[in-house]
Amino acid sequence: MEKKTISKDKLKVNIYKTRSLMGADAAEVISGKIQSLLKEKDQVNIVFAAAPSQNEFLTSLADKNVDWSRINAFHMDEYIGVDKSAPQLFGNYLKGALFDKVPFKSVHYMNGDENKQEQECARYTELLEKHPTDIVILGVGENTHLAFNDPHVADFNDPKVVKIVDLDEKNRQQQVDPEDEICFDKIEEVPTHAITLTIPALFKATYAYAIAPGPNKAEAIGHTINDPIQENYPSTILRKHPHAELFIDEASAAML
Repeated sequence: MEKKTISKDKLKVNIYKTRSLMGADAAEVISGKIQSLLKEKDQVNIVFAAAPSQNEFLTSLADKNVDWSRINAFHMDEYIGVDKSAPQLFGNYLKGALFDKVPFKSVHYMNGDENKQEQECARYTELLEKHPTDIVILGVGENTHLAFNDPHVADFNDPKVVKIVDLDEKNRQQQVDPEDEICFDKIEEVPTHAITLTIPALFKATYAYAIAPGPNKAEAIGHTINDPIQENYPSTILRKHPHAELFIDEASAAML
């Protein structure tokens, strides 16, 4: 498959002509790692990102020949206070894109109930500690966030595993796209708070794969690769992970 590969610090960066090529190859690489881990372990624990940027990858991944019955699935963030049936909920997105398409051993959804925030952080923390993450599959936000660790709340040494955060305006604006059924029509509809895995919780994964195509991600990818590693640009921390790869297309690579 035609691609260009570069590296920055410890991060391997794979650049493709199109989103579809990127998604297909990311699925090939990640399914290969899953199969490799299943030869060594009885179960594999995977944390998934939920966003339109993951569409091509998840479609390809669902078709891979993987023993899903030995995989425990998690997601990394969820809105607080959104109706449980809303398509904008990340759990519902992943349910339709992957979780209902293949027979996982277990799927652990976050609960964004406004009245159970701290209890949910504790519950999900306990689940993650019981199932240490083998693979994390990330997006990169337009403000360089990882999960919902926006620059103003990102902490590379966060003592928490799961926490409640407020969302910055750039993050909330990113969620507005009338052409995408899982996004919101206007910023006033976007929740102001969410539950998220912290940066150290994401970083504990043995293998980290980030998928971030499209022109709207070009500025963020530029910061991710070109700027010093810092909490102002949370995604720069990917360059410190011992086993991390970034999958992008030519549009999101425009500022490299």
